[in-house]
Amino acid sequence: MNSGNLDTIAPLRDFVIEMTQLVNRESNESKLLTEGSVLLKNLIQTDSWLPDSCGIPHPEFYQQYLLHADPLGKFSVVSFVWGPGQKTPIHDHCVWGLIGMLRGMEKGQRYKQLESGQLAPDGTETLLKPGDIEAVSPTIGDIHVVSNAIADKASISIHVYGANIGAVKRHTYDPSTGKPKNFVSGYSSKQVPNLWDRSAEIRASL
Repeated sequence: MNSGNLDTIAPLRDFVIEMTQLVNRESNESKLLTEGSVLLKNLIQTDSWLPDSCGIPHPEFYQQYLLHADPLGKFSVVSFVWGPGQKTPIHDHCVWGLIGMLRGMEKGQRYKQLESGQLAPDGTETLLKPGDIEAVSPTIGDIHVVSNAIADKASISIHVYGANIGAVKRHTYDPSTGKPKNFVSGYSSKQVPNLWDRSAEIRASL
């Protein structure tokens, strides 16, 4: 990781540009997730572009740092930082999402809602390692619980969502009854990385 050097942050800037082009031309969710997965997988091949300020764990709570939000709300990019032993409640997203493992490991279990309203596991528990990609959406499966798979170190994943995810009304679910409860996640950071100051690059070409 880095302190926000404008040269090293270029992979994130390039990813944001490519994702902007993708969401503007592709309305088919399946194709968008497929092509977006390729872009995200390329981004997470290294982690040197992630500013240090967007990779800091909290001793009690997992952190969601905003890296970029499309001005029209078409997508957002966040770094999800897990301290040792941290875990989400069972929750949904209400929009499409892509999860790319950057550092450490992440365990996940999907759920489906039965006619009774209760939840049942949907498949087996998954383990994401660096470079792995997972997709979620109301169409393909949107309810899951996620945790840091490493007991003594932080883990970091990069998430891309089909909205300004910090402002989306979502739900957590009671694990016993399946009853949903509204929540809005917000973000753990008040500032976002500066992707657009390319002055050093231009000066170097003079």
